[in-house]
Amino acid sequence: MQIFYELTAALAAGLFTGAALYIIFVEHPARLEYGPPLAVTEFVAGYKRAAVMQPALAFLGFGAGVMAWNSGASLWWLMGGAAMGSLFPLTIIWMLPINRQLHAPGLEQDASRAVALLTQWGRWHRLRCLIGLLSFILFLVLLLQKD
Repeated sequence: MQIFYELTAALAAGLFTGAALYIIFVEHPARLEYGPPLAVTEFVAGYKRAAVMQPALAFLGFGAGVMAWNSGASLWWLMGGAAMGSLFPLTIIWMLPINRQLHAPGLEQDASRAVALLTQWGRWHRLRCLIGLLSFILFLVLLLQKD
């Protein structure tokens, strides 16, 4: 069962990171190019979809990393899982207030505030991506070290 948990943790972290990288390098810059009204509208629509997928992948990476460690894997699996689990408080404490403001009616009319919020959101999202990427790399290294 241990290898199942290890592979699941690596897969979840990899998928999370891939989605986060797509958002950083493609979706977020594209939305910002179209100006605040459209950027806010697109953010709200995209967020509804990402709010289902990314937390599920983060939770799966967290749970599988913990279960791998609990099944006899090294402490590094627990650490990678804990890193994936850290995405929840980061998102809830720092990003959720920004998300709520981005969902406020009429925000698209306040261009400077919309751009500031989208920029701030982008910074926090890059941190989430980095955490996911580090977890994914750790999990891959651990899998490659297996006998």
